[in-house]
Amino acid sequence: MVVQGVASGLSVAGWIMSPIVSKLLDKVLSYCKSDKAETLRHLLTDVLPRLALTLEAAEAINHRRLFEEMVRGLKSAFYDMEDILDELEYIRHQKKLDKQKNLHQKREKKRPKVTLDDEAGSSNQDICIRPSLILPASLNVRLKHNMATIEKLIVAAQGIIALAKPASKSYTVTAKNIHTRTTSAPTVVVTGRDDDRDWITEMLRNTKDDVNPSSSNTKCFSVIGIYGISGSGKTTLAQHVCKYEENNDYFDLVMWVHVSKNYSVSDIFKEMFESASVDKDKACPTYNSLDVLEKELENKLDGKRFLLVLDDIWCNKDASEQQLPKLLSPLKVGKRGSKILATSRNKDAFSDLGPGVARTVLPIPAFDEQVFLELFMYYALEGVNVDDPDQIELRVIGSEIAKMLRGSPLSASTVGGHLRKRQNDVDFWREVRDRDLLNETTGALWWSYQHLDEQVRRCFAYCSIFPRRHRLNRDELVKLWVAEGFIQTTNAEQDMEAVGRDYFDELLATSFVQPGGYYLGNSYYLVHDLMYDLAEQAAGSDCFRIENGSRKEVPHDVRHLNVANAAMVNEEIFKLKNLRTLIIEYDYEQWLATVNKGFFEKVFEKLRKLRVLAVKISWIGIRGGGVLKIPEAIGHLKHLRYLALMMLEQKLILPITFTNLYHLQTVKFNNYSVLEVSSAMDMGNLTNLQHIIGEIEVLFPNIGWLTSLQTLESFGVWTKQGYELKQLERLNKLRGSLAILNLHNVKSKNEAQDAKLADKKGLAELRLSWVNHFYTNATPEVEAEVLEGLCPPNDLKILEIWDYHGLRCPSWMVSKQNGGPKYLRKLWLEGCSRLGPAPEIFEVFIHLRELIITSCINWDHLPDNVKDLRCLKRLAIIRCSYFKSIPELPRSLQEFEIEACDEVFMRSCKQEGDPNWQKLQHVKVKKIGGI
Repeated sequence: MVVQGVASGLSVAGWIMSPIVSKLLDKVLSYCKSDKAETLRHLLTDVLPRLALTLEAAEAINHRRLFEEMVRGLKSAFYDMEDILDELEYIRHQKKLDKQKNLHQKREKKRPKVTLDDEAGSSNQDICIRPSLILPASLNVRLKHNMATIEKLIVAAQGIIALAKPASKSYTVTAKNIHTRTTSAPTVVVTGRDDDRDWITEMLRNTKDDVNPSSSNTKCFSVIGIYGISGSGKTTLAQHVCKYEENNDYFDLVMWVHVSKNYSVSDIFKEMFESASVDKDKACPTYNSLDVLEKELENKLDGKRFLLVLDDIWCNKDASEQQLPKLLSPLKVGKRGSKILATSRNKDAFSDLGPGVARTVLPIPAFDEQVFLELFMYYALEGVNVDDPDQIELRVIGSEIAKMLRGSPLSASTVGGHLRKRQNDVDFWREVRDRDLLNETTGALWWSYQHLDEQVRRCFAYCSIFPRRHRLNRDELVKLWVAEGFIQTTNAEQDMEAVGRDYFDELLATSFVQPGGYYLGNSYYLVHDLMYDLAEQAAGSDCFRIENGSRKEVPHDVRHLNVANAAMVNEEIFKLKNLRTLIIEYDYEQWLATVNKGFFEKVFEKLRKLRVLAVKISWIGIRGGGVLKIPEAIGHLKHLRYLALMMLEQKLILPITFTNLYHLQTVKFNNYSVLEVSSAMDMGNLTNLQHIIGEIEVLFPNIGWLTSLQTLESFGVWTKQGYELKQLERLNKLRGSLAILNLHNVKSKNEAQDAKLADKKGLAELRLSWVNHFYTNATPEVEAEVLEGLCPPNDLKILEIWDYHGLRCPSWMVSKQNGGPKYLRKLWLEGCSRLGPAPEIFEVFIHLRELIITSCINWDHLPDNVKDLRCLKRLAIIRCSYFKSIPELPRSLQEFEIEACDEVFMRSCKQEGDPNWQKLQHVKVKKIGGI
C-alpha cells in the first residue's frame, strides 16, 4: 500500500504542524508550571518541525513497513496528546464553574431572597476566568511519556531515512509533482463524448447572456465552465469541442491556452497572440511592455467572434492576487457572441474571472457504464482481433476490471495502458483483476487531495466512516467535524461551524463531494465512488465500518467506528479504549434482540474517550411507548461533544450527571420524545451546548442558562418553574427554526414579551402553537394579548400559527409601523377557529410566496387585495367548511389547492373559462367525503 503509506505520513506531517496541534499546545503552555511550559515549548518549536521534515522526506523511502509502523506510533501519541489537552480544558471549565458558584453563594448572603428573574437572568458564560492551572500528576506522567515517545520515534524515522540512502535528490516523481501542459489536440481517440460535445457547442451558439442591457459593464462574451476532479476528462472534452469548432466556420478564431496554477499574464497573452495569428508556427514578437503586447492582441481580436479555451484555471483565495480578470482585458474588443470555455478542478475558480461576466458552470458529465466499458477496452485492447478466442476471455476479465475503476477516465487510461502491454497474458489480466488497483490509478487524485488544507483533508477522510453512497447532510456533517476537533481557527470569535461550512464548500467546489439531490425535502450530498476509495485510504485505520457481511477485523487503533449490524456489537468493541466516535444504526428487531439495558452502562464505563456517540433505531411506522433510563455513568464521558439518542422509546430519563458533560455541543433526540430530568439539574454547567435537535414536548429545565444555544427546534411552555416562556429571553443566538408549544399556559402580554422574540434575529422559521380550545381555559382576549406580545424578528421568512383562538390579528401582522416580519415568504394559519379574513395581512406581508389556510372555519372568503400579492406562487385552502367566494387571483400564482371546502364554492370554481383557473399550472380540488 505505497500510496496509502506515503499519504498517511504526509497527513500526519501536515496535521502536527497545523493549527490543530499548535493551538492546543499554546493553550496548555499558559496552564503549566514554568519547567513544564519550557518542555512543551521545546516540543512546539524544535521537535515538531524536525518531525515534519522527517515525514516529508519519507516520499523517497523504500522501507515502507518500518515507516508505517512509525506513523501509527506517532498518530497514537498525538491523539493521546489531544486527549490530555482536552482533559485540561475540562478541568479548567470545572474550576470556572466552582468560581462562579462561590460568587453566587456570596451574592446569596447579601440578598435574602432569589426571584425567578434572578435565577434565569445570569449565566456562567458571563464570567471570564483564567485560572492558574497546575498540571495534575496523572496527566503530567502521560504528557511526559508521550513527549518521550515522539522523540524516540523521530530518531527511529531519521534512521530509516539514513538507511535508505537515496542516491540523488531526483527522487521518484509522485502525483504531488505532476504538471503537464495541454494543447487543443486530443492525445487519444475520444470515446463517448459526442453527445456532451454537441450539448456544449449548442450552448456556445447561445447569445442571450452575452449582453445585459441593464448593466453598464457589458461584455461581448460569456463563459461556459466545466469542473470536476482531476482525471475526470475535462480537458479531453474541451479538446473535443475545440477540434469540432476548428472545423466549422461559426467562430472567426479558436484559441487554446493552458493556464495552470502558476502563470504569468504576459505568457498567456503571447499564447493567445500566437493562437490568433494566421501563421500558427510563428512565435509572438518580443515586447518589453505588457501594455504594448495587450494592444497588439486587441488588434488581432478586434471585431472577431472568438472561442477562447482556458484549460485548468485555479481558484485563488486571496482576492488581491487574482489575475484572471486581467487575462480577459483584451477580449473586450471582440464581436458579440464570442465565448470562453474554461475547465477547472474547482467550481469557485470561475467566479475569479471577475464581475459582469455571464457564466454557465457545469460539472463534467459522468460516463454511462457501457460507454465507460468501451473507453476502457479502447485503452486495453486497441488493435486486437476481437474474434480471437483468447481475446474473448480478456474482454470478460476486462469488464470486471472496468467496474472497479468507478467511472474514472484517468483510471481507464492508466490501467488500460498497463494491460495493453500484456495483451497475450491472460494470467496477468486475472492478477490485475484480483489486485487493489487504486494504488496505481489515484495518483492525480492524491495530488488534488494534497492541495487541500490539512484540516480539510481530515474532514474529507472522516467521510469514510459512513457507508458508500451514504446521503450526507451538510450541517450534520459539519457538527460532527466540530465535535471531533477537526476545525480550528486562530480567531476565537469566529464561529467554528461557519469555518466548517467553508471546508465543506471547498470539498464541494473541488468535487470531493457532489450534490446528490433531495431526500425528505432536504438536499443531500454524495462522495463519488472513486473519491470514497480515496477517503478510505486517507483515513487508514482511523475510520472503520462494521457492515452486514463484513469479515474484516476491527483495527485495534481505530478512532472512529460505524456499526450497521447490531449483531456485531460485541465485547471486542468495548476493548477499543481509544475510540472517539461510535455510531450505531439498528433496526427495531436488532435492537430488541441484541442490546439490553446494560449496553449504555458498558459504553459509558469502557469507552471514556468518546467525542461522538450516536445510537439510531430505524423502523418506519413504529413509535415506541417505553422508557429508557440512561445510566449515571454517562458523566464519565468527559470528552463527549455530540450525543444522538434517536430511540423508539417515548420517554428518556436523563441522570443529573448529564450536566457533567462540560464539552457537550450537540444533543439530538427523536421528535415528540419526552425527557424526564431532575429539577436540580444545573444546566448552567453546559455552557458549550449549542444545538438541541428534535421536537420535544418536555425539555430541560432552565435552558435560559444556555446563552450559546443556536438550535432549539421546540420549546414547550409549562407552568412549573424552569419551563416559563421567559427562559427564551437571553437566547439571542438562536437561528433556523423554532416551535413554541403550549402557549395556552402564557397568561398575559407581559409574559409573552419576556421571550423577546424580536431580538432573535437569526430565526428564519417560527411556529406559535396553542392547543385545541376544548383543552384550555384561556379566553380569546388573553390569547390575543399573548400573540400581540410574541412579535417575531424582522427577517423571519416562515410563520406558522396553530390553534390560536383569538378574535383578531396582532398589530404587527396588520400594520407596517408596529414591527414584525418585513419579508415573510410563507404564512400558515392552522386551526385558528375564531379568526376571520384580515385584508391588512396582505398589505403587510406583500412578499408572500406561499399562503396556507387550514381548518379556519371563519375564513369564508379571501380578501380582494389578495390579487396584489405579486410574489404568491402557492395558495392552499383546506378544511375551511364555509368557504364560498374567491376574488381575482394574482398572476404569479402557480399552484392552487382546495380541499374539503363548501361544495357550492367548488362547483363554481370548476366552471369552464374561469380566468382564475386558466393560468394556473397546477390545480388540486377535493370534496368532502360523502358530498
